Amino acid sequence: MYTELTDAVGALPAGQQPEWPDPAAVQDAVAQLRAMPPLVFAGECDLLRERLAAVARGEAFVLQGGDCAETFAGVSADNVRNKLKTLLQMAVVLTYAASVPVVKIGRLAGQYAKPRSKSTETRDGVTLPAFRGDIVNDFEFTPSARVPDPHRMVRAYHASSATLNLTRAFVGGGFADLHQVHAWNNDFVRTSPAGQRYERLARRLDQALSFMRAIEIDTEQLRTVELYSSHEALLLDYELALTRVDSRTGAPYDVSGHFVWIGERTRQLDGAHLEFASRIRNPIGVKVGPSTTPDELLALADKLDPEREPGRLTFVTRMGAGKIRDALPALIQKATADGLVASWICDPMHGNTYEAPSGHKTRRFDDVVDEVRGFFEVHSALGTHPGGIHVELTGDDVTECVGGGDPIAEDGLSSRYETVCDPRLNRTQSLELAFLVAELLESAN
Repeated sequence: MYTELTDAVGALPAGQQPEWPDPAAVQDAVAQLRAMPPLVFAGECDLLRERLAAVARGEAFVLQGGDCAETFAGVSADNVRNKLKTLLQMAVVLTYAASVPVVKIGRLAGQYAKPRSKSTETRDGVTLPAFRGDIVNDFEFTPSARVPDPHRMVRAYHASSATLNLTRAFVGGGFADLHQVHAWNNDFVRTSPAGQRYERLARRLDQALSFMRAIEIDTEQLRTVELYSSHEALLLDYELALTRVDSRTGAPYDVSGHFVWIGERTRQLDGAHLEFASRIRNPIGVKVGPSTTPDELLALADKLDPEREPGRLTFVTRMGAGKIRDALPALIQKATADGLVASWICDPMHGNTYEAPSGHKTRRFDDVVDEVRGFFEVHSALGTHPGGIHVELTGDDVTECVGGGDPIAEDGLSSRYETVCDPRLNRTQSLELAFLVAELLESAN
């Protein structure tokens, strides 16, 4: 079955792939990856599909967040813990304030490849291959660093493995215990307006937990969380090498992550990426932008989810604040009329990027908020379920997106601008967004 899959995918055009200079090195790296243990298990993917089926039915909400582009240097206990803190805080706000189950999916342990608008980059008259993520080449702008190196795929596997090991240790070792809600709010976040608001919520949660202890209600669900991994299935050599046939069902799963998505640049109906996604049993996401037509949406669904299986397909909308209210309704109406059971998630980041006068790529927090509001408004008007948010964020005190309750100005972006690709919300901005979404969810319910 693996050979059949690789042949089918390999026979179709694949965009956004690096030009490997050494085919033998690619074969060697792929052979090493084929021999590696899975990073996730098929049964975990099946469980996530069940959770996403609840989202499609309007019974749960997805919180998906993490780095725009992970880096090998970022694989440390501190970085993983800080991202986990941010997701846990946001999830607590959404769950407690909106009274809705939250499916938590990290953009982690695999988000090492990035699509590019151009295959080359020019600086001061020097042209080199574009940076395609640490899984392909290095961010440093030198000829040697920008040469695509297939053995970086093996390094990405080990980095993903380390990230998942750290995550599972934190989640299973007590760090995710709800009794730790105050510990997640230390350092710079605590003094921010959103952090202070979170502390008030945490105190109410403490009271609720004390009441449960008093009447002898105790459950393991208070001490741990389900956290799933996700990334864009972009680099096909890597994804194919980590596809395994499940011994229980005989079906192929991409064991590089629980949930993988296909981006707008690679979702061609006759392309290799969609063919790959259609043949694996993972829950699948697909990005749709303002130019997507209702007929294209149905064609994507027919390709990826012909059986209309609950939990299988998620549409991740990335429209831009100024376009979502006009572009989204026709897609949802078409999907509803056709009987699709897909989940709808809002990515309020990618449609709102601009270049600041300093030359930094950035996003206005107000635009991010406005797109989320528009997403909820459209679903409210159509009587459908706003299924989640997909956010690029970090657990650090970076200065990459302007605005927010503890505002960052354009002339302050250089203070801690650390991303190697797109700008991310810092922890304060992420927490502020979570409170806004909780209010919108509460109204929607």
